[in-house]
Amino acid sequence: MEIVVQNAGKRFNRDWIFRRLTYTFSSGNSYAVTGPNGSGKSTLLQAIAGSITIAEGTVQYVNDAEVKAEDVYKHIAIAAPYLELVEEMTATEFLDFHQTFKPFIAGISISEILEIVNLGDAADKQIRYYSSGMKQRVKLAQAIFSDVAVVLLDEPCTNLDAAGYELYHHLVKTYCGNKLVIVSSNDINEYNFCTSRLSILDYKV
Repeated sequence: MEIVVQNAGKRFNRDWIFRRLTYTFSSGNSYAVTGPNGSGKSTLLQAIAGSITIAEGTVQYVNDAEVKAEDVYKHIAIAAPYLELVEEMTATEFLDFHQTFKPFIAGISISEILEIVNLGDAADKQIRYYSSGMKQRVKLAQAIFSDVAVVLLDEPCTNLDAAGYELYHHLVKTYCGNKLVIVSSNDINEYNFCTSRLSILDYKV
């Protein structure tokens, strides 16, 4: 999978968040989108995910042939602080629901996934009773274990402690080797494994 961003720009009202951004993201590589808080990192990630439209330019998804806009979601999984979980569900129920429209990597069961992210003992507890760190591990699980070509991680270690950071790096290293990974962050400990870095500040008007 390749994501080809060509002369892209996004604005809210009259304010340009980024502009004239041209970049190609390729499978098997990891990329960091960096910049200070409020600089537009998350906006760019949402534009790449197709969840918001850009004001100018194009974003193309190529997987042997160009992927139709309505099918992009099939190839992308995302974990982000602004994405909500269904808190009335247990973690088991939530992941089971998730896999009905985006299957997980073959050969790994939901119970195994929850054990890997250290939530096995809380698998049948409603998510609303989880700590913020436990909720973040559920978000990482649904993104990283999805059988997709592209994984987008926006501030992936939000609410995680030191052990959570170690788990995050283990998950990416073990399960994302052949995927295209894009991390949006201003914390180098979240993206120090990335082979390429894109500063959003380079694309300000």
